[in-house]
Amino acid sequence: MTSEPALTPIQNAHELSSDHLADQLRVETKTGLTKKEAQRRLKELGPNALQEAKRESALTILLRQFKGVIVWVLAAAAAISFFLGDTVEGIAILIVLLINAITGFVLEWNASKSMDALRKLDTAPARVLRDGRIQEIPSDEITLGDVLLVEAGDVVPADGNLFDVNQLGVDESALTGESLPVEKSTDIPAADAPLGDQHNRLFKGTAVVSGNGQAIVTGIGQHTELGKIATMVEEAERTATPLEAKLDALAKRLIWITVGLAALFMVVGFIRQEEPKLLIETAIALAIAAIPEGMSVVATIALAYGMLRLAEKKVIVKRLSAVETLGGTNVIFTDKTGTLTQNRIEVNTVQLPEGMAEVRIDERAGKLEVVHGEEAVISDSSYHKLVQVGVLCNNADYEPREGEAPKEIGDPVEVALLKFALGAGVNPDEVTQQHPRKAEKAFSSDTRIMGTLHEADGRYLVAVKGATEEVLDRCNRVMKSGQTALLEQNEKETSRQLSEKMAADGLRTLAFAYREINEKPGDDFTEKDLTYLGLIGFLDPPRTEVTPALESCREAGIKVIMVTGDHPATALTVASKVKLIEPGEEIVLTGKDLRPIADLSAEEKERIMACRVFARVSPAQKLDMIDLYQQHGDIVGMTGDGVNDAPALKKSDIGIAMGQRGTQVAAETADMVLKDDSFTSIVTAIGQGRVIFENIRKFILFLLSCNMSEIFVVTFAGFLGVGNPLLPLQILFINIVTDVFPALALGVGRENRELMKQPPRNPDTPVLTSRDWWMITYYALVMTIAVLGVYWLGTRNLGMSQGMGNTITFYSLSFAQLLHVFNLYSGHGHFFRNEVTSNKYIWWALVICILILVLTYYVPFLSEVLSIQPMTNQALLLIVAAGIVPVLVIQVIRKLTGWDE
Repeated sequence: MTSEPALTPIQNAHELSSDHLADQLRVETKTGLTKKEAQRRLKELGPNALQEAKRESALTILLRQFKGVIVWVLAAAAAISFFLGDTVEGIAILIVLLINAITGFVLEWNASKSMDALRKLDTAPARVLRDGRIQEIPSDEITLGDVLLVEAGDVVPADGNLFDVNQLGVDESALTGESLPVEKSTDIPAADAPLGDQHNRLFKGTAVVSGNGQAIVTGIGQHTELGKIATMVEEAERTATPLEAKLDALAKRLIWITVGLAALFMVVGFIRQEEPKLLIETAIALAIAAIPEGMSVVATIALAYGMLRLAEKKVIVKRLSAVETLGGTNVIFTDKTGTLTQNRIEVNTVQLPEGMAEVRIDERAGKLEVVHGEEAVISDSSYHKLVQVGVLCNNADYEPREGEAPKEIGDPVEVALLKFALGAGVNPDEVTQQHPRKAEKAFSSDTRIMGTLHEADGRYLVAVKGATEEVLDRCNRVMKSGQTALLEQNEKETSRQLSEKMAADGLRTLAFAYREINEKPGDDFTEKDLTYLGLIGFLDPPRTEVTPALESCREAGIKVIMVTGDHPATALTVASKVKLIEPGEEIVLTGKDLRPIADLSAEEKERIMACRVFARVSPAQKLDMIDLYQQHGDIVGMTGDGVNDAPALKKSDIGIAMGQRGTQVAAETADMVLKDDSFTSIVTAIGQGRVIFENIRKFILFLLSCNMSEIFVVTFAGFLGVGNPLLPLQILFINIVTDVFPALALGVGRENRELMKQPPRNPDTPVLTSRDWWMITYYALVMTIAVLGVYWLGTRNLGMSQGMGNTITFYSLSFAQLLHVFNLYSGHGHFFRNEVTSNKYIWWALVICILILVLTYYVPFLSEVLSIQPMTNQALLLIVAAGIVPVLVIQVIRKLTGWDE
């Protein structure tokens, strides 16, 4: 006896008929699988669950903190210090390494929980047909070929092909970006139909909002569309942020500077036949001086401060470096549903035979207003009859509630009709009570209409809504200004054309009709003699605050691109309404137009990058588009709220999720979450990111000019043969104490609104430009000359000892660096009144550092560790002079030459 071939997930299932599929999966749709066969398949194919990715352990993340070049250099310096017997110095360096490692570990200990969020969609039980009986089983026990039963309120537990539907509507917005619920059918779509147009299929993780249906399971677990997205989330690489990359490049540059200076110093020392131990100690001092140990700590705190300020504005940052990355973003890919729109369906357009009106419902005021078109439309008798029919031919329930979200049950389009009635001043409950329902003709894919029969005052009212073509075919009269007349053929054609135009404008259109009679009709009460009322177009309304936010993006030089899985016409309509595109830019590309990035020609790439609206785009295509822009050198931000957005959120340089209406998957995959779902908050975050980068640049200028002054002091003293004016431990103390506090104060400086009126900085531009390096060198030379000057004067002319010379140099350089913070103002204002002098944190930093320096002199333990000698008043005057003179020289030259930062 030959065994049956193994089953595999069905490819291109939407192209197959249910009979063909049942044969291929060896299942009888009337009875389902047998219990024995289901268990066999479950054992062979595995459970209907998403695979769990291997997570990084805490130890792995911790060890990664010790892989940087700077870490290796400092570790080598510590090892040499221990070898030479300088235990205190070695321990101090190790403490610095430990602080930086702990900081990095804490920042990375936010391991992605996106897969956990995806798995939470698997928890609901499911109903299947087995052995001819309906059984409820855990969703992870569903297997290939199972006959699945779904109804309103269910979350679809697996992918499947429908073979029986009854008014089945499914909300697929989380998977495809489609705002409106999708009406399902058993018709086979085109072979190249995108996911959003495969109406004969159910997809795992989507929600059934109306009706019921039966389907044959064609994909489980990782082989569902949701599973494919889960795989992409796992495989999408989280690249280093631009700031991390630039700081790493800066660190490597500093290493080469250090190695070069240390090698030069060693060569000169050996030529002079100086003591090897002294040369090695000096080389260690140079290594410590060149590396700004506090840079990562200060950068972290500066970013954290920006994060807290954004939290106050309802922007939650999950990765600190993401704040700065957003500041450098020059391209933003935004989803439509829930980001540019409100992710809810509302009546947008009313088209009566007498005219058209585009309307908006103010829910707070409970009032409807005309925003475009003819005001008279909403006072016409035909309009009021249209509102009445919309309420009666309706199975939804809508209940506004004071102080909390309204209660909404049923199809979102029907809920929108009830809201529309309330806005028009009609109470739906009163209308339904006055017109009790006697019968209903449910919507079906065959008739494409819904009808209800009502009785009031001894007469009967038929209310009908549905597809324009089907409703018009059943109408022989039309209502105009409260009067009925014969419906001419040309009027029918006009209404059809209006419906097509509304659909082309991205609206979902329904036609409405009614009939009033004295006697109760038969079962065919919806089939003839109806009076046509008009059309209503539904739309997911744009968010009103988006338009000025997009204008701010344009002013800041940021390109915003819509990428959605929704219908092309709908995407263009929303893009026009929020002014994402200008008149004449009405170009939209669909997923069919996008080939894999590796296959694109230069002309195709240029065409894609010139387009601002993309529709019917799959998650994989979103990844390709982000990759295309990243290869172009852009810093890409991605906003989204659905499961389908998760891979792109992770792939982008900065992923931004919507917190209110967004899925948990999107929120946990993204770098930032907008609690208010407002695109305006993105603009706020961009401004904050630019401020933070400017602050980081400023404190790096400060730190490196201070560190370079230490290098110059040690190097020049060695070349001049005047001894070693700074000990390694003294340099380390300056770097992690007296340098850090002023740098930190610069890092939390207040906002500069002018930054949002400038284009984004070039992503290829390093943190420090060539001009910045010249400034650093200049600052360092001025401080070095002043400090070495007082050291020379004290040891050579005033007869001070080498120990006293070290002490003077230590305090002179510390004081010069503290006052150097006042040289870092931007040029706006003047020396005594600018963003530095008005920063209260600067003054607190100076007070703290001066107090610490005082403690190093008077606390025996500190003075002993740092080799501090008792000082005379004469030494104190030299220290004050060494601190003040560099500031005076720099400011005088600044005024004379007219340069600024």
